This record gives sequence, C-alpha cells and structure tokens, in this order.
Amino acid sequence: MPPHPPAARVLVVEDEAPLADLVRTYLEHAGLSVRVSTTGPDGLAAAREWAPDVIVLDLGLPGLDGIEVCRAVRTFSDCYVVMLTARSDEVDTLVGLSVGADDYVTKPFRPRELVARVQTLLRRPRQGEREATSADDPPVRVFGDLRIDIAGREVQLDGSSVELTRTEFDLLATLSSRPGLAWSRRRLIDEVWDASWVGDEHLVDVHIAHLRRKLRDDPASPRFVTTVRGVGYRMGKGQPR
Repeated sequence: MPPHPPAARVLVVEDEAPLADLVRTYLEHAGLSVRVSTTGPDGLAAAREWAPDVIVLDLGLPGLDGIEVCRAVRTFSDCYVVMLTARSDEVDTLVGLSVGADDYVTKPFRPRELVARVQTLLRRPRQGEREATSADDPPVRVFGDLRIDIAGREVQLDGSSVELTRTEFDLLATLSSRPGLAWSRRRLIDEVWDASWVGDEHLVDVHIAHLRRKLRDDPASPRFVTTVRGVGYRMGKGQPR
C-alpha cells in the first residue's frame, strides 16, 4: 500500500492553556498534526523551526502580540494564518489582515467552527494552480503596467515585484480570470476560500483594500480593481494580453 500523506501541520499560538488544549484536541481529532506555543516569541520560533501549514494565532499574546508575530512570519513563510481575537472591534480585524492574516475568528467561538475554518484553508484550491492548467488561459496576464504570472504566482507593477499574500494573489487571479465580470463577495469567497466557508463577507473587502494598496490602485479612480456598487468587484474593463 502507498504511504499515507503526512498530516497537515497546525501551530496554535495561544496563551490561555485550557483553550489551547481544547483547540489542540479538536484539531488532532480532525487528523491534523498540532503544536502549541503560549507566547509570541515561542510561537515565532516554532513557526521557523516547524514550518506549519496553518498558524492559529491569538491576537493578545505575552512577549510579542499576534500582530507582530504575524508580521514577522510573513518575512519567511506564506502559511495560512487564522487570527483569534477577544475584541470584536473592526480595528483589530483590519490591522490583523493588513499584516497577512487569511481569516479571523472572534472569541468566544466553538472549536468545531475553528476546525472548519482551518480545514477550509487547507483544502482551498490554489487559484493560480487551477488557472494555469487551462489551455485557453494565457500563462501571464497583463493589464497595462500590471503583469500577473499565474503559474509562477508572481506579480509585477511598473517592472517591480509586488509582494502579495496567498489570499491577495488568489483574489487577483480570480478577478483577472474574467476581466469585466462583476464578482459578488459570496462568489469570490466560493472561489478563493471554499463554498463551505461561513463568516462575515466583509473579509473580502478588507483583503481587496490591501490588494489595492499594494497595487497603488486608487479606489476613487481605479486602474485595476473596480467596485461594482451593490454587487462586489471586477477587474477593469480591458482584456489581458
């Protein structure tokens, strides 16, 4: 019999020991390999050493908060990051996503909900990989000064590289796959996250805002990503060449 593929790795960085143990139990029951760290510095060290596929990262950590840990992780890893926050105000959410988090869960939460979010990220189709398999789709899409290499998962603007998170790239790949098409937030979630994802669709707006910032795209006069009032977003009006 062929060997079983290794279990996906999930690093839980949470300073509340009972909650960390509960989350570990549920994740392991789902067949995932789990490590737990209880401080920001320890979590960052574990991320470097263990190379997890997903990090479940509490916002309020001792030693180094979740924002700083996430920012540091993004300098050496493109693993998925799910932020945990006890504060439901929008500022924390926006700041968390701005440093590269892919999703967030607000405390208190049901462990099964968190497991479902992690599993959704792990089985999420890589938009770039899927699009690159289409014979009708050009391997590189060009919109003016913007160059999107789907197979290489690289983006250049005015000849300079643009560093995008996995989620930002997948959103850009999705939008650019059908230029001029208006994508609803729900359809973008279905394509980029998964049809089973359940949560606040405002998540799409936050990621789009950061994507626009990195593309130097003014929402008031966009060159690339246009808001379709009452619907969602579309990628310009031109065709890739």
